[in-house]
Amino acid sequence: MTALSRRRFLIISAACAAATPAAASDARWHGTALGAAASLRLVGLTDVEAAPIIAAVETEVARLEDIFSLYRPQSQLSRLNRDGVLTAPAPELLNVLSLCTALHQASDGAFDPSIQPLWYALATGARADDLVEVQQAIGWERVSFDVSAIRLPAPGKSALTLNGIAQGAITDRIADLLRGHGLRDVLVDMGEVAALGARGDGAPWKVGLAAPDQTVLKRIELSDRAVATSSTLATQLSPGVGHIITLDGPSSHDRTVSVSAPEAALADGLSTALCAASADKASEIVVRFPDARIELNV
Repeated sequence: MTALSRRRFLIISAACAAATPAAASDARWHGTALGAAASLRLVGLTDVEAAPIIAAVETEVARLEDIFSLYRPQSQLSRLNRDGVLTAPAPELLNVLSLCTALHQASDGAFDPSIQPLWYALATGARADDLVEVQQAIGWERVSFDVSAIRLPAPGKSALTLNGIAQGAITDRIADLLRGHGLRDVLVDMGEVAALGARGDGAPWKVGLAAPDQTVLKRIELSDRAVATSSTLATQLSPGVGHIITLDGPSSHDRTVSVSAPEAALADGLSTALCAASADKASEIVVRFPDARIELNV
């Protein structure tokens, strides 16, 4: 699992069902989302026509950050980690946790959002002797949740990270929001990509799958499908030591995995899980999710 967000930005290209490409100039917006530079492009809409859509995107991203962010002290995830319990959790959070359980089981525990205390200990240079106690606070199977509350196994010691899946969940929500505003052909990129419909010329969206240095390793076509890419060494705890870790420790091998699926949350979670698990387990894990497929595994 990873405790640091990967590249974080938003690029949306969309064509309104009611607009023709020549009807108006493209509306553009630049701001921030998930703590990083963000941009929005709405094809065929004027700035006036796009204003309510842009406002809705800004509002929704902020709302979702207040649920999933590790960096907002009052987010639901931060309060859960601080207090060990969160009452009345948001439905979006419960949905992601349910998917985490499916990924944890499919990967034989390699995907484990409760790994956050170990990541933090390793990132801050903890000694080997200190890690024994930290590891005792980890274990997804001991995290309980339902509509009334989420409870961590060791309050004050246990903590969750959802950075290996939440970006996908947010991508899905923004794509749904744009579709609800009448946008039929949409490409959303928040580090994970959701492609609805087609490009302006009717062809499928073309997406490049890149290594951490942004070298494009493969190009694929997407329509009504999402893709996510994870790399073990995209962020490094120390030279050559990757940020995706399990109870066995951080990754020392260089792997980049891309997975496509109908939803970005599943693609995001699976790409993380495959980086955390051994390479020979990849096909065995993905087959548990019939609509998902490996696009890149190098």
